[in-house]
Amino acid sequence: MSYATFKGGVHPFDGKDMSKDKPVTEYLPKGEMVYPLSQHIGAPAKAVVAPGDEVLAGQIIGEASGFVSANVVSSVSGRVKAIEPRMLVTGVISDSIIVENDGEYKTVEGLGTPRDYTQMTKEEIREAIKAAGIVGMGGAGFPTHVKLTPKDDGAIDYVIVNGAECEPYLTSDYRMMLEEPERIVTGLKVILSLFERARGVIAIEENKPEAIKRLTEVVQGEERIEVRPLRTKYPQGAERNLIYAVSGRKLNSKKLPADMGCVVSNTDTVISVGMAVCEQTPLMRRVVTVTGDAIADPRNFSVKTGTNYAELVEAAGGYVCEPEKVIAGGPMMGNALTTLDVPVTKTSSALLALGKDAVAEFEPSACIHCGRCVRVCPSGLVPQKMRESCERYDLDLFEKLYGMECYECGSCTYACPAKLPLTQSFKQARKAVAERRRQAAQAAK
Repeated sequence: MSYATFKGGVHPFDGKDMSKDKPVTEYLPKGEMVYPLSQHIGAPAKAVVAPGDEVLAGQIIGEASGFVSANVVSSVSGRVKAIEPRMLVTGVISDSIIVENDGEYKTVEGLGTPRDYTQMTKEEIREAIKAAGIVGMGGAGFPTHVKLTPKDDGAIDYVIVNGAECEPYLTSDYRMMLEEPERIVTGLKVILSLFERARGVIAIEENKPEAIKRLTEVVQGEERIEVRPLRTKYPQGAERNLIYAVSGRKLNSKKLPADMGCVVSNTDTVISVGMAVCEQTPLMRRVVTVTGDAIADPRNFSVKTGTNYAELVEAAGGYVCEPEKVIAGGPMMGNALTTLDVPVTKTSSALLALGKDAVAEFEPSACIHCGRCVRVCPSGLVPQKMRESCERYDLDLFEKLYGMECYECGSCTYACPAKLPLTQSFKQARKAVAERRRQAAQAAK
């Protein structure tokens, strides 16, 4: 059977066998909890607690400070120890609320109380999602209540659940599709209630047949929901590629998915929407894959946000050897860590510890103009020329080469026989262009 896909892409070693058969187990944190006020795209949340305050699990401790912002919720009960700068997995320093966990997990009143979403208005549903602090949990961190508030509800044709999980080694979404398919469908039905014309599509790569089978069984009889198998290829789960595979519509950087009549949400995001609306439970946990050949017992954990990464390594049995590289996320789009003293946030997905750093084994050499980077680029760009513009710091040329259409998937770097750091160069250039545009906009005002 030929499944829908996109042009380009690569097939890296997926490493999923290490953890895909390990059920999700709950991990209760031991140390202090760190809640960054910037866990999302947009304005940081504003702290609404102070050192010395007692907090409960499920309590809002940081309030959204703008339309594109998100609440921050405590995942434990305890005492606010401090509000101070702490490092995130990206290396960015963010003001954070430090909570001393009392280990009792006392909750706010009403947490977990069932609620019938069919008796709620659209405004009430969106407000519940906003209050819960839900953001895109596939990595981007865009506030979900904003995504679910397009200009015209009637213009949305597809609500797509991203179950591709194409990033190597990650299996957290896969386990949730096997273990909590009903919650995925419930969350999707909540979102579909906002868009009367839309059809729900749960998109899953073909290398997850058990997940496809399980969800197909659960959606039996659901007239507005279908499960759509996709070709196994990286980066199939990228938003643009997913929209194209499902709808045939092409999205670029100047448009939003809603402009193409689509809303796309990660599997865990959809589950969190259902929990917020139907169970009155805000976002205060993440399912995280802890894996890699340096990990003694690769596992999938349900982790409370704010938990220290070092505790996850310990919970997975520690290291069997000293890793040469530790990554937050997967090997294609994750961030290499210099320390494990960083907190689990809303966008955390995995901790990957590798005994050997394959990248360090190669020295970059001159470009041989083989064109492999062009063939694998899912955006149809010319990475070879883009890199030349980066070397000259010619941002005008970078823009003319449509460099801002790059979404930093890493396919070109993976395919490059010269082992050139293409994606890293583009990431820096894109930031520079975005900053230049921001300054120009401010000057125009």
